[in-house]
Amino acid sequence: MKVILTEEVLGLGEPGKVVDVAPGYARNFLVPRKLAVYVNSGNAKELEHNKKRLERKAARLNAAALGVADRLNGQTLTFDVKAGKEGKLYGSITSADIAEKLKTQFDMTVDRRKITLSDSIRNLGTYSVSVHLIGETKATLNVVVTDSTITAVPTPVAAPVVAEVVTEVAATEE
Repeated sequence: MKVILTEEVLGLGEPGKVVDVAPGYARNFLVPRKLAVYVNSGNAKELEHNKKRLERKAARLNAAALGVADRLNGQTLTFDVKAGKEGKLYGSITSADIAEKLKTQFDMTVDRRKITLSDSIRNLGTYSVSVHLIGETKATLNVVVTDSTITAVPTPVAAPVVAEVVTEVAATEE
C-alpha cells in the first residue's frame, strides 16, 4: 500500500516521500498517528501544492536539530546509583532514564526511542551515548555512572625499604 509521509518516520523516510508499506502498518500505525496519508489524486495534488511548505518546515527542523546537537554534543550526564563491590549496578540505566535526565538537566524533551544504547548500562564507568535528532543529525553525550556510597579505599603507602649496606673490606695480603 502506498502512503505519503507527513512526518519523519525512522526507517521509512522524510516528509513528502511516497513509500510502499504493509496495509496493516499504514492502517493501524501511520495514518492514525498522522505520520502518513493514503495516496490518492487529492492527496497527491495537495502534496505538490504543499511541497514548498514542507521544504521550509524541513529546513527549520534541521536548523533546530543542529542547534540542539551543538548544545548536547560533549555534555555529561551523571547518574549516582547503588552498585555492588565489583562495580555492577543494582538494576540498570536505560534510554528512558537518560531521556528523563535530559529533561531535568537541560529542559529538553527527547524521545527515549531516539537514544541509541547498544545495551542497558549495568556497570559503573563512562559511556558514550548517541541521540538521533532528525535526519542525519545526531548528538553524542557522555554518561558517567558513579556510586557515592562506595568510599574510596586509600591506596596503601609502601613502607620505605631500608637496605642494609654491606661493605666488604678487602684485606690485601702481601
